[in-house]
Amino acid sequence: MKNSQASSSLFLARLAGWLAAAFMLAAPLPSWALTAAEEQGVRAVVEAQLAALAQDDAATAFSFAAPNVRASVGTASRFMEMVRKSYPAIYRPASTAFLQPEEHHGQVIQRVQLMDEDGKAWLALYSVQRQKDKAWRITGCQVIPNKGRMA
Repeated sequence: MKNSQASSSLFLARLAGWLAAAFMLAAPLPSWALTAAEEQGVRAVVEAQLAALAQDDAATAFSFAAPNVRASVGTASRFMEMVRKSYPAIYRPASTAFLQPEEHHGQVIQRVQLMDEDGKAWLALYSVQRQKDKAWRITGCQVIPNKGRMA
């Protein structure tokens, strides 16, 4: 009986997590209008990092990470290894489609639809923040299966 209850609790917890994630992705983020130049800058930093990753240019890819990410990862080679192991969809996407970036709680979320080499669809959620020097830098990335349609 206890095993059954534990399984049910685990199932409900996972279901609640998936529903919360689906709601966050389906509901528009509360946002403030970004200027066209800001949108272009956000997209440019993500595109540049993806291009550097595709060229195995660890130093350049790492340079687009925010200081907090660089401090936690340590080196460009560790960053590249982390991306290869934990984020294969962004390491070598077969295709990308950028959605409009949106500001959310002081950060900007840049959603990128990806197709991997096996034809699987992914959604990368990049958090991007303007630094004191006015440059946009990537503060994090989450990659999840994209069950929706591609843009």
